[in-house]
Amino acid sequence: MAFEYVDIHPHIISDDETRYPPAPLFGKRSDWSQERPNTVEALIAAMDEAGVAKAAVVHSSTTYGFDNAYVVDGCNQYADRLIAVGSVDVAAPDAVATIKDWVGKGLKGLRIFTGGSTKDFDPTELENPEAYPAWELLGELGIPMCIQTGPIGLPQVRDLATRFKNVNIILDHLARPDVLDGPPYANAQSLWDMADLPNVYMKLTPRIMGDVKKGEASAETFFPKVVETFGADRLAWGSNFPTSPGTLSEIKATAEDRLSTLSDEDRAWVFGKTAQKLYPSLA
Repeated sequence: MAFEYVDIHPHIISDDETRYPPAPLFGKRSDWSQERPNTVEALIAAMDEAGVAKAAVVHSSTTYGFDNAYVVDGCNQYADRLIAVGSVDVAAPDAVATIKDWVGKGLKGLRIFTGGSTKDFDPTELENPEAYPAWELLGELGIPMCIQTGPIGLPQVRDLATRFKNVNIILDHLARPDVLDGPPYANAQSLWDMADLPNVYMKLTPRIMGDVKKGEASAETFFPKVVETFGADRLAWGSNFPTSPGTLSEIKATAEDRLSTLSDEDRAWVFGKTAQKLYPSLA
C-alpha cells in the first residue's frame, strides 16, 4: 500500500542565537538542543534522505520557552512540507490573543510541555480553569493540542478531553506508559482507560520503540494491543528527531521494524494518514 510518510514530532533549533535567542521554559535548556541542534534546512535534508514527505514540527520549549518565532519562520520557508506546532502559556490573561496572533503567522497546532527532559511532570497546569478560554478557542479554530505528560497527568487529560470534546488532544510519547510487565500490559491500564475518549490521539515515538524491547514487553504483543484498543486512525508516528539519538532514516527504520506485524492499512494510518487527519494542511 502506497502512502506518504508524515512525521508529527521532529524539532528544529536555529544556528542564529542573535535572531532567535534561547530562553528555555523553566530556566533550564535541554542537553539535546545544545548537543544535537538541527536547523530547518537540516531537517528538510534529513527528511529527503529518509523518505519522509511532510512533518508537523514541534516547537522546542526547552530552548525557546513560549517564543515560537523560529518554528513558525522555519516552517513557513517550507510551507509545502512543514507545519508548525508551538507553545503558549494557555493560562495567561492574554492567551486567546496570543494564540490568534501566532495562528495568523502560520501556527497550526499547540503543545503543553508539563515536564520531561528538564523537569519532573507537573499535571497542575492541565487543571487550571484560567486556561479554558484558550481551549475554547482551539475548538473554534480546529487547532489540535499536544500534551507532554506521563501517567500522572492522564486524569487531567481526561477532564480536558471530556470538557472540550471538539479539541483533538495528542499525547506525546504515548503518555510514557510502563510496559515492562508484558502482556496484557496491566501496568499501562491508565493508558488503556483513555480509549473511550474519541478526541484523544497517541504519538508513537522512539521512547516506546525502545521500551518494547525491555523486560517482558515485545513489539509483536504491544503494538497490536494499541491498535485494537484505540484504532490505527488514532495513532501517529513521531520521530523525536534530533532529540532521540540517530539519524531520521535510522529512527524511521526502527519504527518500521517495530510496527512490521501490523497490517498495511494500519501502518498507513500510523505513518501518514492519521497525521493528515489531525493536520489537514499536511494532506
